[in-house]
Amino acid sequence: MGRGKVELKRIENKINRQVTFAKRRNGLLKKAYELSILCDAEVALIIFSNRGKLYEFSSSNSIADILERYNRCTYGALEPGQTEIETQRNYQEYLKLKAKVQVLQHSQRHFLGEDLGDLGSEELEQLEHQLDFSLKKIRSLKMERMVEQLSKLERKEEMLLETNRNLRRKLDENASALRSTWETGEQSVPCNLQHPRFLEPLQCTTSMQISYNVPADLTHENIATTTSAPSGFIPDWML
Repeated sequence: MGRGKVELKRIENKINRQVTFAKRRNGLLKKAYELSILCDAEVALIIFSNRGKLYEFSSSNSIADILERYNRCTYGALEPGQTEIETQRNYQEYLKLKAKVQVLQHSQRHFLGEDLGDLGSEELEQLEHQLDFSLKKIRSLKMERMVEQLSKLERKEEMLLETNRNLRRKLDENASALRSTWETGEQSVPCNLQHPRFLEPLQCTTSMQISYNVPADLTHENIATTTSAPSGFIPDWML
């Protein structure tokens, strides 16, 4: 039965991880040696364990010779005025920075709760204290920001209240000025309660009096006769 495919991910079990590292490290060193012998190749192999232990292999007398050759091939010809010593120094500085980056990445994984299986009790306690200190500092900074924000909101509230008072005062002043204008206008217009002549009520009495131009020669007897005339008869003097 063939061997199943191994999933490439970090081995969580510490013992299994150490056993696998030892086996594959020896296999890698053996393959590097075979490659240098069979193919007459210059091979340099550098391995650092998770605890920082160094394992190396070089097909030549010194691994530094292979690294120097690697530098020449990588960086190319030297720039004008630049010596090989400066190039080597720059390369060493590059290696230091690279190692520092790796350490920082490793610490970051610890802060995220990853790769904690290799840490002892003292290292875990130190990590816990560092996280507590960082958490207190973050909370203190958060409190300061909240206080600053609250102060800004209070100042904004005072500005809005002052603006509201100013608007209310201007509104009261405008209302007072308008009321004074109305009162002044009412006093300047004369108040005439009499009706116009063409609207005067008619002066009437309960009994209507009609006057006629009676001829002078009309006597009381004629008047009596006229009043006693039958209906439909009109005296001559009225025609």
